[in-house]
Order: sequence, then structure tokens, then C-alpha cells
Amino acid sequence: MVYLLIGLAGFIGAVLRYLVGLPFSSEEAVFPFGTLIANLAGSFILAYLTNILFKKWPIPANIQTALATGLIGSFTTFSTLSVEMVTLLQHNKTLLAFIYFVISLFGGLWMSRLGFCKRIEVKKA
Repeated sequence: MVYLLIGLAGFIGAVLRYLVGLPFSSEEAVFPFGTLIANLAGSFILAYLTNILFKKWPIPANIQTALATGLIGSFTTFSTLSVEMVTLLQHNKTLLAFIYFVISLFGGLWMSRLGFCKRIEVKKA
């Protein structure tokens, strides 16, 4: 059953990832904003889910796995980040590749840290 939940959540995460990137996709796109936004948001959401919501509410382990691994795992995309980095470098856009790397790495860490912040807890009804 857990595999089905992960697959369903993965499907939803992949569709959401596509929708986030859609406004930024074009032949002329110079910077991979869609991937950056998805990865930064996913870093925050995963940290928030695992550190705040899953501890506050008794969510079954299989649902937690489906949300964390399926939904967020397919929403974020390290492989696309890697390909986009190489593509930027191949097109001699070294500065953009460096900026993309720095924002992805440190922005992802910062967003994860923000997700661990207790001040943004949702009140339990």
C-alpha cells in the first residue's frame, strides 16, 4: 500500500513541478528559475513537514513517507539542477552557473533552516 501512496504522491509532485516551471520555460530562457523555485520551496516544505507538522499531528508513517519521498521528492529535482548547471557552463555562462549553484545550495539550506523554525507553526485546531 505504501508504494501506491508514494507513486500517487510522486505523480502529484511531478505535475506540480511541471506547473511551477511552465511560466519560465521558453527557448530564450537564460536562467532556470522554475527548477530554482521548485528546489527552494521543496527544501522549505520538506523541513517543515518533517520537523513541525509530522511531530505536531499523528500522521501515519506511510502517509509521511508518501508526502516526503513521493510528493516532495518528485517536486524537487537535483538531476535537472545538474543538467542545467552543465548547460549553462557549456554556453559559457559561467557567472550564471555560479550564481545558480550558490543560490541553489545556500538558498536550499536557508529554506530548510526556515522550515525548522518554530515561529511559523500552524496552530492545532
